[in-house]
Amino acid sequence: MTKTFLGKVHGQTIQIQEELGIADGAVVEVVVNQMEPPANWGEGIQRSAGGAAGIHGFGEAFSQIERERKVAKFRGAVQ
Repeated sequence: MTKTFLGKVHGQTIQIQEELGIADGAVVEVVVNQMEPPANWGEGIQRSAGGAAGIHGFGEAFSQIERERKVAKFRGAVQ
């Protein structure tokens, strides 16, 4: 049986972030793959913007859109 779980390293201990579903004392094989930390929200969009990323004012415009979306009210929205 093979399962994939996420965990965090603390010294020589790996803390798994969910229940393994494996009996206590069971013998297991551990294969460790280091993952890149999650990117900050919006970084992917800025990287995918290509040539637009270098345009003066692009970051400010992107931030303004984000602020406007947070306060926007949509038709049919429950209040």
